[in-house]
Amino acid sequence: MKGPGVKTKITSPDDDNFIFLKALRLLNYAETMLTADDRQLVQIVDAAAADAARRSGDWLKCRPGCTQCCIGVFAITQLDAVRLRAGLAELERGDAARAAAVRERARQSINRLRMDFPGNAETGELDEEHPAFADFANDEPCPVLDPATGTCDLYAARPMTCRIFGPPIRSQDGIGVCELCFDGASETEILAAELCTNWTDIEDSLNTQAEKQAGRSGGTIVAFALLTEPPGHLSIRPREVTVNIAAPSSGHT
Repeated sequence: MKGPGVKTKITSPDDDNFIFLKALRLLNYAETMLTADDRQLVQIVDAAAADAARRSGDWLKCRPGCTQCCIGVFAITQLDAVRLRAGLAELERGDAARAAAVRERARQSINRLRMDFPGNAETGELDEEHPAFADFANDEPCPVLDPATGTCDLYAARPMTCRIFGPPIRSQDGIGVCELCFDGASETEILAAELCTNWTDIEDSLNTQAEKQAGRSGGTIVAFALLTEPPGHLSIRPREVTVNIAAPSSGHT
């Protein structure tokens, strides 16, 4: 006898359930591949940051509890957003109370920021060229920052900007450093600790994929990334998909 909840073998390509399952597996494959490639990117970036930290020595003041770089909103990529949502889902499985606290801080942050948000406040897409962005929410704490401990609740899933902040890094404006670090250091000492950023082409390529999957372009901010799911997002994890389909009633057993 077949009934609701019985696993049904799907063999016809014309079956609606077959089409749905195939689409689900394709989405699962795409997200799994993006996640795997992002893990490799994170390893490259973290290794480069660790090397720069080693060369920085005592000039680098970054420590747990130092939260200056966690205050004030900043742009993150759609790739960062994917990573953050995956990190929050992982935290939810291991510590539901902490995950709920992160979500609540994100909700409160969005409520404070929505009215003046320089971009689309429904999707969270940020207009970084908006003239108001430079002075927007510079006193707003990151919702992932635990105010009690001064540490990041999604540290392993943090955006790229957070991973590389602190050591000297080169941009089109020259070499930049955290104002708390390298205080009194010579130019030679600063340049000797410069962060190598040879991964940017890889990051750009993966972010293009993330934008395509999300149906969104450009950056966002952490609070919106955590709570604003892209259209059609299925929150698929890298695992085998099982679909239970209720068989149509045959009128007899």
